[in-house]
Amino acid sequence: MKAIEKSIGVVPPHSLTFGQSPREMILESGARLGPVTVVYETYGRLDRKGANAILITHPFTCDAHAAGQRAADDRRRGWWDGAIGPGRMFDTDRYFIISSNVLGGCGGSTGPSSLDPATGRPYGLRFPIVTIGDMVRAQKRLIDHLGIERLLAVAGGSMGGMQALKWAIDYPRSVAACIPIATCARSSAQAIALNEVGRQAIYADPCWNRGDYEKRRPPAAGLGVARMVGHISYMSDPSMRAKFGRRLQDRSALGYDFGTDFRVESYLRHRGGAFPSRFDANSYLYITKALDYFDLTAGKDSLADALATVEAACLLISFTSDWLYPPRQSEEIVGALVANNIDVTYVNVPSTYGHDAFLIETEKMAPVVSEFLARVFREEV
Repeated sequence: MKAIEKSIGVVPPHSLTFGQSPREMILESGARLGPVTVVYETYGRLDRKGANAILITHPFTCDAHAAGQRAADDRRRGWWDGAIGPGRMFDTDRYFIISSNVLGGCGGSTGPSSLDPATGRPYGLRFPIVTIGDMVRAQKRLIDHLGIERLLAVAGGSMGGMQALKWAIDYPRSVAACIPIATCARSSAQAIALNEVGRQAIYADPCWNRGDYEKRRPPAAGLGVARMVGHISYMSDPSMRAKFGRRLQDRSALGYDFGTDFRVESYLRHRGGAFPSRFDANSYLYITKALDYFDLTAGKDSLADALATVEAACLLISFTSDWLYPPRQSEEIVGALVANNIDVTYVNVPSTYGHDAFLIETEKMAPVVSEFLARVFREEV
């Protein structure tokens, strides 16, 4: 069996809890939150010098389970299983990989579905607003807990790329390399608009009850529609033409009714229907707000000014057909890094998969990422 085909196998989750009263975490909003739990997984082994650690930061609707299986009979692998493992882009024979669930999420880390210690009930909308910066500060507590003084790299796609950039800005001496993939320096009006449509779909669901819904009766219809809208933005027109075209679903001719005529309709309904079983509607609201608020230039004169503290070598990757976070947004970041004389490499990968390319095109990214990490590792050690 080739190394590239090896599986990590079963990976147990771990957790860290901090911020117990009176030492709660102070959020960017000024709110206090505690205790805070961060769920994480690790793959590979930390070397004796602690110099081979890489933090993987996850995209919007994913979690800490980035690779491997949760159980021996689990057929579903981690969300970036094609990128993490022996001989893969993030080679677990060489590096110690850490993946954590973000603050505000629903994969075990503290979020709106967690129990509020003051009431014993789920926080719901009583949970404070969190930002990408808050997520990164919770991750820093985890990395400190693991005894890692300096990460070899922080890498992630989409929302994960935003976190990687914040790491390089906020903790410049703690990061040797930064790998933001298919991301941006600030959320665009179009991205904010798409997020707002998803939120409005959840608000309109009669089960939402202003966030105080029962676990057994979540606002599944509204969350399903939100997922459908989001999923359209992750694909490209060429990928949708290739995957669906105008092909019919289980029909030989148009039905002239409101049934499911087209395969693309069936696909979106399936995606929307399955999503509420694994994701919390309130987490959807909070994380989309964190995405909307993300703006590296806030309070700065320019993006170059915002990136002036970066010391890490940077590798930015974009995809030609990504219209959610198009290449020009990565190019803007590259230009600002160059203005600060930062060591930066940029690759725009040809792909028809749209924004989802960062999850799919791992074989195209692997040579570039592997070479970049090897260089930084040589320079560090």
